[in-house]
Amino acid sequence: MSIIWRDPELSLKPLGGKTVAVLGFGSQGRAQALNLRDSGIRVIVGARQGGGSWKEAGALGFEVSPYDGAVAGADLIALLVPERAHCDVIRSDINPAAREGAAVVFAHGYTMLYGLKRPRDDLQCLLVAPKAIGQQLRRLYEEGKGAAALIAAEPGDLELAKAYAKALGCGRAAVIESSFREETETDLFGEQAVLCGGISELARAAFDTLVEAGYSPEAAYYECLFEIKLISDMMFEHGIAGMVERISDTAQFGAMTAGPRVIGEQSRRAMRELLSEIQSGEFAKRFTEEQAAKSKNVKEWRHELREELIEKIRRELGE
Repeated sequence: MSIIWRDPELSLKPLGGKTVAVLGFGSQGRAQALNLRDSGIRVIVGARQGGGSWKEAGALGFEVSPYDGAVAGADLIALLVPERAHCDVIRSDINPAAREGAAVVFAHGYTMLYGLKRPRDDLQCLLVAPKAIGQQLRRLYEEGKGAAALIAAEPGDLELAKAYAKALGCGRAAVIESSFREETETDLFGEQAVLCGGISELARAAFDTLVEAGYSPEAAYYECLFEIKLISDMMFEHGIAGMVERISDTAQFGAMTAGPRVIGEQSRRAMRELLSEIQSGEFAKRFTEEQAAKSKNVKEWRHELREELIEKIRRELGE
C-alpha cells in the first residue's frame, strides 16, 4: 500500500521564499500557476515572447518571461509545455539556465521514463501529477476542494514535492507517494484500456450492434453513449457497488450476468498485453515513430471517427 498524505499532514514551508517558474500556459500550466499564486507562492510564467500565452498570463497579472529567463530566476521549474516539446525545452532552456540544485517538476513521468533528454545531474527531478485536467484542477481549488496527485522525487527532496502538491490543492483530496515509472505506466494503461480506448470502443461496438440489428440510431446513441455520463457520475460519487445499488433490478441482474461475458478472458488477456507493451517500451517506440511521421495515422483516425454514424447522430441531436 502507498503512503497517503492529506492537508493537515502537509506544509507549505519547504516552498517558503522560493520562486516557481511555470513553463507553458495551456490548460494545466494556467491552472497550476493560479493555484500556486493563490496559495501564496511567487510564480513566474515562462512563455514564447509575444505569443497568446504571453499575453494571457500578463493579463492575469503574472510576471512573464522567456523560458530561459524564467528558469534562471526560479528555484522550481514546472515543465508544463506539451510532452513533445519537453526534450527541446530541457536541452535549450533548462539545462543551460537553471540554478544549481533547482528542482524540475513534472506533471507526468513519460519524459523521465522514455525521453531522450533529461535534466542536468545536479537538478532535482520531482513528480507532482494531479489526477485532473487543468480546468478541473482549478475549479476544484476555487471550490475549496482538490484533485488527488501522485508524487515522487527521483532524485530530490520529497518534502518539496509534498509542499508543491499542497499548494495545488491536492492535499484536500489525497497526495500519494509513487514513482515516475508507476505514474507513467498506470496512466498510459488507464488511457488505453479504459478511459480513452476501452470506453470509446465499447460504446462504438454496442452502438453498431444495435443499429445492425435494425434499431434506430437515435435510440442506440442514447443507450450506448449518452448514458455513460450518468453511470460514470454515479460510480465516481458512490463507487461501483454504490452505483449497482442505485440502478434497476433488471440492470443489476444484466450487469452481473453480461459484464463478465463482454469483458471476459480475451479482453483481460488484451489488457495484459497492453500493459506488457507499455512496460517494455514498445508503446513508447511506436509513439515516437508516429510523432516522427507528424501523427499521420492519428489524424486519419480522428477524421474517420468524426464521420461515423454515432457522431453524426450526436450532432443531429445537439448533444
